[in-house]
Amino acid sequence: MESSEEEDDFPSIECIIPQSRVDSLYQSHTERVRSLFLHFAISKQCILWSLLFLYSHVCSVRVSIFQGIRKLCCELLDLKDAVENLCGNMHSKFLAFLRISEEAVEVKHELIELQKHISAQGILVQDLMTGVCRELEEWNQSSNDVAEIQHDPELPELFEPLLNERNDQKILFLENVDVLVAERKFEEAIEALDAEEKNSAELKGLGNNSLDDVSSYESALLERKAILEEQLIGITEQASVSFPELKTALNGLIKLGKGPLAHQQMLKFYQSHLQKRIEALLPSSSLCPETFPSTLSKIVFSVISMTIKESALIFGDNPVYTNRIVQWAEWEIEYFVRVVKENSPSSETVSALRAASICIQASLNYCSILESQGLKMSKLLLVLLRPSVEEVLESNFRRARRAVLDMAESAECCPLAPQFASSLSAIATSSSSMLVESGMRFMHIIEEILEQLTPLASLHFGGNVLSRILQLFDKYMDALIRALPGPSDDDNLPELKEALLFRAETDSEQLAILGMAFTILDELLPNAVLSRWMLQSESKAKEPNSGPTENVTFNTNASVELKEWRKHLQHSFDKLRDHFCRQYILTFIYSREGKTRLNAHIYLSDNREDLYWDSDPLPSLPFQALFSKLQQLAAVAGHVLLGREKIQKILLARLTETVVMWLSDEQEFWGVLEDNSVPLQPLGLQQLILDMHFTVEIARFAGYPSRHVHQIASAITARAIRTFAARGIDPQSALPEDEWFVETAKSAINKLLLGGSGSEASDTDEDHIIVHDEVVSDSDTVSSLSSMDSTTESFASASMAELDSPSNLSDPDN
Repeated sequence: MESSEEEDDFPSIECIIPQSRVDSLYQSHTERVRSLFLHFAISKQCILWSLLFLYSHVCSVRVSIFQGIRKLCCELLDLKDAVENLCGNMHSKFLAFLRISEEAVEVKHELIELQKHISAQGILVQDLMTGVCRELEEWNQSSNDVAEIQHDPELPELFEPLLNERNDQKILFLENVDVLVAERKFEEAIEALDAEEKNSAELKGLGNNSLDDVSSYESALLERKAILEEQLIGITEQASVSFPELKTALNGLIKLGKGPLAHQQMLKFYQSHLQKRIEALLPSSSLCPETFPSTLSKIVFSVISMTIKESALIFGDNPVYTNRIVQWAEWEIEYFVRVVKENSPSSETVSALRAASICIQASLNYCSILESQGLKMSKLLLVLLRPSVEEVLESNFRRARRAVLDMAESAECCPLAPQFASSLSAIATSSSSMLVESGMRFMHIIEEILEQLTPLASLHFGGNVLSRILQLFDKYMDALIRALPGPSDDDNLPELKEALLFRAETDSEQLAILGMAFTILDELLPNAVLSRWMLQSESKAKEPNSGPTENVTFNTNASVELKEWRKHLQHSFDKLRDHFCRQYILTFIYSREGKTRLNAHIYLSDNREDLYWDSDPLPSLPFQALFSKLQQLAAVAGHVLLGREKIQKILLARLTETVVMWLSDEQEFWGVLEDNSVPLQPLGLQQLILDMHFTVEIARFAGYPSRHVHQIASAITARAIRTFAARGIDPQSALPEDEWFVETAKSAINKLLLGGSGSEASDTDEDHIIVHDEVVSDSDTVSSLSSMDSTTESFASASMAELDSPSNLSDPDN
């Protein structure tokens, strides 16, 4: 049933709708329409109310905006009225101010005029009283004629107009002078006073009369002059005075007879002017420390030059003024040096050395300009600058010693300059990088110091620089000596207790040390110094005041100085070379045992088996070993010191000299031979003499014949002959000719080079030193002498023709 009732809401056409149902349906539809209309009316009313509210709000905002605009316009109008009132007040006040200023100026002029009138009246009264008193005295002291004139009552009346007229002229003149002074027309006032003094008979002795004789008119003129003097001095002391005004004031003082005062004021002015310019420059000393001394010297010396010129123009060549100029210039130069020192960088820095060099260069150039004006200040300047420059040099070389000798503590980075790297790196070995770095550091620090020197600094302080380079080089050689093996490690030497950065153990490392030191000595250091001295010579030749004679003298002095310097450098290197040679030879001598050790026992009669004189004599075993050792060292030197034949020959020659020098001075050796209990035979003397000739021939054969070796060998031979002769051995009968020793020594060298021996023994026999079987102990040593390159500059490089050449033991040194 419920479903059927729900279906009644949707009746079909075929159904018959009851009237009650129709009425109910109509009523429901009417209510729906009514509700819709009601809802629509309510919505429309809300919209209208919203529109009314929005309109009212817009109207209120519009009213408020109009009110704000109206208020702003009122405020702008009020501001406009205030500005107009302020402008009117300012204009009126400005006009009042101008009017008051004009009135003040007029009052000032009136006061000046009144003061002039009062002064003139006072002078007139004083002159009148003075004149009356003087006339009365003259009349009382005159003759009888004057007495008669005094009784005449009409005479004073006759002279009174003349006196009044003259007094009026004086008053007018003084007033005119006062006016000129007030108007600051000092030149016209001075000319008027000069003219008055020249034209007035009363004033011709002005300045020479005593105080009692000075009249009131004269005193008035002196007062005017004093006023003029004060005014002119005031002008010179003004901070803003210009040069033309200064010159005018000085000329005025001179015309007033105050020349010394004028000159003093001129010096004060230029001193004040210089002081202001220096104070303005001082802040730049920290920004541009290297150019600050040059700029400062330009300021100081330009002011001194200007002062000299102006003094000559104004005061002439008066010696008094010239001496004052010289004294004043000395004071200013002393002040200049003091300012430079107080504002220079730290003395250990390179910039301090550069600043000092630039200061010397600029100052001496300006001094040469002053010399053309007759003022010589170069010597004074050098005397004042020398302590500061030497302090800077000492500090920089102290820093250089730390950088070179204390490489572990030094943090400075030394760039590898191409000219240094190409020369020093050539001698570098696998174990000597620290060595090459020390050489690089040494040359870098020297080049860095030399680059800071200007030509004039090198000219005047070059000797000081050379001596300090020499000291640094000597210290560097001492450090390299400590790197070599030997007794330099003794604990009793405090300077040898320092930590070593590298140690040369092998022959190649030791030769690398010598090669690097020699390269610095012979090539790098002289080139660096000579290049700086060439610039110095060119600068000296370009100086306008230097003549040909001065240039020749300078070049001669520089050459002598450099020659002496190189000689001292050579002495420092010789210490290193001699230490190496001495330790090398001593190690060779004392490290050997048995029959190959060099001592006097090999020349005694009980060792006849060691002397081979039967068929083919040879040098003794120690000298054969020495020959082999030197050849090994020559091979190592040819590899390490490739291309440096000079140092190779120097080292080998010195090693040979060291052997004979040791033998000559060894008292133990000669003590054995001179012992009467020891038997001697002629064969021992022959062997000793052959060994000496063999040593000399080693030097000749290797290409470094030394007169010193020959002299020492001859002295040893002579002493041996005397020793053996004292024991009853006749040298004349026991010894063959000298030519025999020479030829035998040459033949021995040839046999040793070819690997032969003087006996039938095998090559392994200890009694014979076979060169090609000797094993080289150094790790860098090349193969035996039989395989050495014939082009190498060593013993093995000599040709057979050299062996056959005649002997000449007196060959000069290379």
